[in-house]
Amino acid sequence: MALHLYNTLTAQAQEFHPRTDNQVRIYTCGPTVYDYAHIGNFRTFVFQDILRRYLKYCGFEVRQVMNLTDVDDKTIRNARQAGQSLRDFTSKYIEAFEIDRKLLNLEEPEFFVRATDHVEDMIKLIQVLAEKGYTYASDGSVYFRVEKFPGYGKLSKIDVSGMKTGARVDADEYEKVNARDFVLWKAAKKDEPCWQSPFGPGRPGWHIECSAMAMKYLGETLDIHSGGTDLVFPHHENEIAQSEAATGKPFARFWLHAEHLMVNGERMAKSLGNFYTLRDLVAQGYKPTAIRYLLAEVPYRKPSNFTLDGLHHAQQSIERLRDFRSRLTVEKSGPDQNPEIQACAAHARQSFELAMDDNLNTAKALAAIFDLVRDVNTAMDHGQFHEGDRPQVLDVLERWDSIFAVLEDNDYEKLKEFGFLKTVESTASVHIASEGRERNGDKSGVLLEILADEEIEKRVHERNAARHTGNYARADEIRQELLDAGVILEDTKLGTRWKRK
Repeated sequence: MALHLYNTLTAQAQEFHPRTDNQVRIYTCGPTVYDYAHIGNFRTFVFQDILRRYLKYCGFEVRQVMNLTDVDDKTIRNARQAGQSLRDFTSKYIEAFEIDRKLLNLEEPEFFVRATDHVEDMIKLIQVLAEKGYTYASDGSVYFRVEKFPGYGKLSKIDVSGMKTGARVDADEYEKVNARDFVLWKAAKKDEPCWQSPFGPGRPGWHIECSAMAMKYLGETLDIHSGGTDLVFPHHENEIAQSEAATGKPFARFWLHAEHLMVNGERMAKSLGNFYTLRDLVAQGYKPTAIRYLLAEVPYRKPSNFTLDGLHHAQQSIERLRDFRSRLTVEKSGPDQNPEIQACAAHARQSFELAMDDNLNTAKALAAIFDLVRDVNTAMDHGQFHEGDRPQVLDVLERWDSIFAVLEDNDYEKLKEFGFLKTVESTASVHIASEGRERNGDKSGVLLEILADEEIEKRVHERNAARHTGNYARADEIRQELLDAGVILEDTKLGTRWKRK
């Protein structure tokens, strides 16, 4: 089965192939950097990362552009409130997004592009539209004539027949599904950043930013354009209109949109005040890989409901997968192969790939892997797993994780690298520090404190010595102290292993 993707433009799943050669040119709408991105935003970014990874898995070369919207109504408003220049203000949140991206194992696109670095490209595109008669000026601003573009509404399926001639909108975002002429260039306002242009001083509108940057790096026709479903109208509809009006060519062949992350039945959004940032959840002790898993487990075209209980179960699921891989790696088994295990591994790989080919059905892909975990664990329990079975089962796990990227147990190393974590030398310190953070509600600076690896090893050695001398009460006491500090001990045939919660 070939890769099929649901195309919002045609409202159906279609077999995907790049337009030319083997290179897939993707434009992914990135964050508007006026605040920390919340995990509802990251649901879309995780979907885009899974798309990118699976395209590479299928053998395609990927050329991806992700924009950083650093000039729009919201960034200007918040920079003014903070008393900072637009550049200084947005740079803080671009840096924060880059850290969050790395914590969630999002691959780096070939191009991260800031809107403010491409204003000249936007001016040139507006000039092309003006020369072709698609624009008009009013009070120093430049607007796109929607009625001049016959295909307007083909993405969002809105009816423009009742559009009021001359109605226009200056805001970057608007809620009503009501086609109106939209602003390409905004006249300069007092205390707002502005650039010089042939139309007078001002700044670009939100929609023209993405068209100019996408075509600069990817050409006039993209293979895939993606973002959240909230961007279908007006943002993506307006991108199509201005891009195709300028070039006379299709702007994007496939449009992919991720559904919302819900909280108690409502869309997670800053405007509703019902959002969590990645940092909020890390401060509560959740691992970034568990957050990534939770955001990936529901197929991207279905709304997903976020709960802390669901995040806890996601963390448990990852631990089950990691324990399985560890068991595969360290447990001794007899020579030869078991044909049933070989068939089981082959079936799991096929099921995983078929699921991903079906519009990135991550839920079915996960089910295929957990079926493999169950069947192989059962075989190992009954002595039916052999040395020759190990490479094929591990290969399936590695292939799956090249897309989902959650098996590497390196969350704490990354959190430490980015200054969210420090190690302490006492189990009591971990407990007290945790209580203090909860009381103070401080989510900045150091978010977590964990027991140092060396101290854990020392306590494990002390526990083993206590068990050897028959002091089981002390051994149990050490186990509980470590558990309170977030460290789980496992006694195996090969000795005592430990892992962090």
